[in-house]
Amino acid sequence: MKIILKNAKMGMIFLFFAFTFTSCNDDEDTPMPEPETNTIVDFVNSNDDYSSLAAAIDAAGLTATLNGTTKYTVFAPNNAAFAAFLDANGFTSLDEVPTDLLTQLLLYHVQEGSIMAADLSTAYIPSLAVYGTSEAPLSLYVNTEGGVTLNGVSKVTTADVQVDNGVIHAVDAVIGLPDITTFALADPNFSILVSALTREDSYSFVSTLQSSNAPAPFTVFAPVDSAFVALLDELDLSSLDDIDADTLAAVLSYHVVTGANVRSSDLTDGMMVSTLNGDDFTVNLGDNVTITDANARTATVIAADVQATNGVIHALDTVILPSM
Repeated sequence: MKIILKNAKMGMIFLFFAFTFTSCNDDEDTPMPEPETNTIVDFVNSNDDYSSLAAAIDAAGLTATLNGTTKYTVFAPNNAAFAAFLDANGFTSLDEVPTDLLTQLLLYHVQEGSIMAADLSTAYIPSLAVYGTSEAPLSLYVNTEGGVTLNGVSKVTTADVQVDNGVIHAVDAVIGLPDITTFALADPNFSILVSALTREDSYSFVSTLQSSNAPAPFTVFAPVDSAFVALLDELDLSSLDDIDADTLAAVLSYHVVTGANVRSSDLTDGMMVSTLNGDDFTVNLGDNVTITDANARTATVIAADVQATNGVIHALDTVILPSM
């Protein structure tokens, strides 16, 4: 009887080790499941309302970029936004958009790093897009008054969708690549300048500053609203309507340089700048960049290097005046 029990115990021990050995082998042969990811590309691909964005990312060759480990912030237009963009620009499908244009258009919606909505402020920020007259990145105007609006045309509708490699903010419109007039219209600080440029009897400044052909590129020294208010007070005038068309055209064209995309790094002390008006002004470098006009009046650059596709804008605190 003892021999039988002893043999039974030995059999059970043998079976235990055999089962354990087999189980270990089975575990080694079974591949471990890949960890699930939720990258920018994963999120877009898994949401039917972003199928156009997914197709655009693929067509532009940006899948690997937005599927990696580098952190990005993406302002993501939905299908309706893409449909409106295509219709407004005469395209019947994404296939008709030139690849280089589509690539830069998408990059215009991307920022480096993870930027939450609360970290945005009203300002010009550089995008990842480079297109047009300069190798500098195109600027994007963010306005956070009453929500987040981009270039005055696209509003964040859902913010702070966090993914593995950044954050996504849903927007209600595709943000087109900007020309000079885009920023003039988007930035409320240029509202009087826009009124001057669009006055019925004005020279056709708007169509000129929207062009990418000669005399583009443009460098525009753009006075903010307070500069125009100060000028009217200086001239003892009540409104822009008190300035005749020829004089207004002469003043506005004095703020425009043609045929050059002059960024702040291109300026030198004592530099004489020839303008569309035909007159010159002088650039002075110091603690600030200042301009001395034909009447020895000075203006200070208060915002520099707002980059558009057809030129660059530098905001001024004073309206400069040509020889009158």
